[in-house]
Amino acid sequence: MKRIYTRTGDKGMTGIHGGERVFKDDIRIEANGCIDELNAVIGIVRSFLPLGHEWQSLLFSIQKNMMAVMSHVATPSTIRGGNPNILPDDLCSFCEEAMDTLMEQMEDNVFFILPGGTPVSAQLQFARTVARRAERRLWTLHKQDPLPEIILRFINRLSDLFFVMARYEMQQQNWTEEKWQSFAYKRKKEE
Repeated sequence: MKRIYTRTGDKGMTGIHGGERVFKDDIRIEANGCIDELNAVIGIVRSFLPLGHEWQSLLFSIQKNMMAVMSHVATPSTIRGGNPNILPDDLCSFCEEAMDTLMEQMEDNVFFILPGGTPVSAQLQFARTVARRAERRLWTLHKQDPLPEIILRFINRLSDLFFVMARYEMQQQNWTEEKWQSFAYKRKKEE
């Protein structure tokens, strides 16, 4: 019988790509943990959607790409060239195109809105916040050991995409967004 537990992490250390062992609270592990959490939240969103829903393939592609991203984050820059997992060149444009398509079908938003609404919308808002945390952790790591810039841009785009998807879901379900206040720059234009 193969065992899932190895006991190698019992002393607070874990392995990264290349064999080096680092503390479990190392910024590289923390950043990857945030991306892993984000991937799990996307899985929750997908579980709420019917199998044939138009977003299933979009979110599946994002999840697969995030696994490749995680492998690069786990790899120190000095040996990253040997990482066999390819980061697609269109990571960011893929997200931007999805956002543009949704935005064409939506009403303009001039308010900060409260997260919530439908279960799908609420989970997408949660995904947005986890993406923002992952982005902060990635920037901290990037200062210590540079990451491919496409990773930083991709996680930034994901948070925007999940916000747009959350709003789109609300509008599709005829659920009224709860507004907080109008954007400051919009208020200044109106004055």
